[in-house]
Amino acid sequence: MKSYRIGIDAGGTKVAYGLFDEKNNLLDRFQHPTPIEADGPAFSDLVIENVGKLLQQNNKTIEDLQGIGICMPSFILFDQGYVCMTSAMVNIRDFPMRDYLTQRLQVPVILDNDGNAAALAEHRFGAGRGSRHMIYMAISTGIGSGLVLNGQLFRGSYGWAGESGHMLITPDEGLLCGCRNQGCFMSWASGRYIPQHIRQKAEGRHTSMDLDSGLDCVELCRGCREGDALALEILDQMAHYIALCIFNIYQLLNVNLFVFGGGVVNFGPLLFDRVRAEFDRYNHIPQPVEFRFAELEENIGVIGAAELVRELL
Repeated sequence: MKSYRIGIDAGGTKVAYGLFDEKNNLLDRFQHPTPIEADGPAFSDLVIENVGKLLQQNNKTIEDLQGIGICMPSFILFDQGYVCMTSAMVNIRDFPMRDYLTQRLQVPVILDNDGNAAALAEHRFGAGRGSRHMIYMAISTGIGSGLVLNGQLFRGSYGWAGESGHMLITPDEGLLCGCRNQGCFMSWASGRYIPQHIRQKAEGRHTSMDLDSGLDCVELCRGCREGDALALEILDQMAHYIALCIFNIYQLLNVNLFVFGGGVVNFGPLLFDRVRAEFDRYNHIPQPVEFRFAELEENIGVIGAAELVRELL
């Protein structure tokens, strides 16, 4: 009987696999580092190999699967399962990934943006339970959103509604993002680009942060907690651009619940009190807007990807 699903969360730093039963219990999970340089076929072949390993170690076969859901930080033509562009894995582009995997695995495969999958998971099982409208904000290696409107995931005309990280705030100025534009929100405030901002601003200045190795958001957080002036300046920069991104979404959609997920939430109040203050500085209409942290933690992606299969069926 086909009663199992696999959810795969392919992010900018890791690829996680989860095996779920018919009651949505997570039976097994493992992950490996993201093959940043892989192209579409190479990445897909790795997925096929690891799906086989996951099934084998749980005494299951491909015939036991209802389907496989995969979420990625990509612009995806949803109805076709076609990856147009992937900002965190720039060589995965212009590739019919769903058809490639379906033909080789002989099981239904559904492919979606990672923000959409996470939004689906949090709305059904996490911080957005019971809400009519919800915006999920993924702030990690990249920045993206998932839009739940009237209780339904909204994908837009092609499938990439919610790519808020690639909205432009300083067009043609700033770092070049994987979206091939300069000046998007992701290039100013995501974990992928913060090390470059730190190094740019560190020239000729004293900082307690280690600029030679291990420069990431963990090191930034440590510097902030120690009162390092450069670290706090970078933190204020992140808060400013995250708040502007949220404010613009709020003005466009008038949704009053934002759920935050991704590695950057580990900053906690240190960052998000600043985000709240910046948002409130621009918001002049005193209607409640609620900020919550995601509840599903590291499993949000695999849960959401597995839920995509439930939607498909």
